[in-house]
Amino acid sequence: MLKISAKIRKEEGRDVKDLREKGILPAVLYGPKIKNLNLGVDFKEFEKVYKEAGESSLVSLTVEGKEKNFSVLIHDIQFDPITERPLHVDFYQPNLEEEVEVSIPLEFEGESPAVKNLGGTLIKEITELEVRAKPQHLPHAIKVDISELKTLDDNIKVSDLIVPEGVKVLKEEEEIVASISLPEKVEEELEKPAEEGAEEKEEKGEKEEKEKTEGEKEGEKEGEKEGKGEKRE
Repeated sequence: MLKISAKIRKEEGRDVKDLREKGILPAVLYGPKIKNLNLGVDFKEFEKVYKEAGESSLVSLTVEGKEKNFSVLIHDIQFDPITERPLHVDFYQPNLEEEVEVSIPLEFEGESPAVKNLGGTLIKEITELEVRAKPQHLPHAIKVDISELKTLDDNIKVSDLIVPEGVKVLKEEEEIVASISLPEKVEEELEKPAEEGAEEKEEKGEKEEKEKTEGEKEGEKEGEKEGKGEKRE
């Protein structure tokens, strides 16, 4: 199990900004059987652990001044919308005897003969998988071996994936994870939205032009009526 250390922090509100400038990432520890703790973790240490653990692997959290370690999940991260650097992280200590539901990323590995030899394009229909398991059974990622895609008709379904014991996948077994498509078909799919948008604009333009013409005709008729009325007078 990966390890990360933290210190209890007293800074809150605007003072938290000073922590970030010192390379400390504000955090909070909570769970069903523990009291909430405001923490600070080394930014570089967190990045290293998060890269390996993600949000689905248990991490051993050591808190300065506490006798025991906490088995936690990196449960939620707030990112800066501009720099994309973490601003705050939640460490969640789950009940190890109860199942949790999380999203596990899929890692596509190998080389597809259909792509290499037949000029096909790999289509990743799913990039993560919802699963249910006890926290200690959660995998960091689920492998997808695309070397099984040998022809343009081949695909990989959820039922083809190898998942660890004790992990239940929450998607239909027949749902497609990856498939192969010819390059021209991919281009056609990409062009469709643009073509549909152009057709809608053209139809809208024709409708507006028609309404404008009809309006002008109505105006001319009204003008003719007014002219006749003036002559009678």
